[in-house]
Amino acid sequence: THRLAAHLLRVPAAMLVPAAFEEEFYRRANLPEQLARLLAPLNPARLDEDLLEDLAGRAQTLVRTSALLDDAVQLFYRALGNAGLSAGEVHVRRPGEPAVEAANVTPPGTAAVHAVKRLWARDWTFGALLARLDDTGSIALEARPTLLLAGAPGTPDAGLAAELGAE
Repeated sequence: THRLAAHLLRVPAAMLVPAAFEEEFYRRANLPEQLARLLAPLNPARLDEDLLEDLAGRAQTLVRTSALLDDAVQLFYRALGNAGLSAGEVHVRRPGEPAVEAANVTPPGTAAVHAVKRLWARDWTFGALLARLDDTGSIALEARPTLLLAGAPGTPDAGLAAELGAE
């Protein structure tokens, strides 16, 4: 966040949602247990891709429809307003990842919350689950930071990112 603030004239208004916020959402909504129960029928040694496809859709729905606690939502709205992102077009992504969700936000910022949850739900797509199962043999997932940026999604500028010290 401090790196973004140091370059106000070169980058759009932005906000970083720390990984701890996502982790707290999962924990408070009891998602680790619910997702583990939902995906328990999967056997990584003999993967049934039809079953995985069905369960992936259900897992995404579970993440999208689970509620953030009111305190977390209010904290998010305040941060959104402080960042100048509570009205207008925003896009949401993970640092270093191409997936983007866009929203047209009006105060207090419900559309931004939904965009963040849609992005988080992408971690439970068929492709994402298959990649985790292939790479680690597990569906386990680590929470990661989320970026909200003003405006429509653009084309990444590797030169500018390197100049600004992005990893």
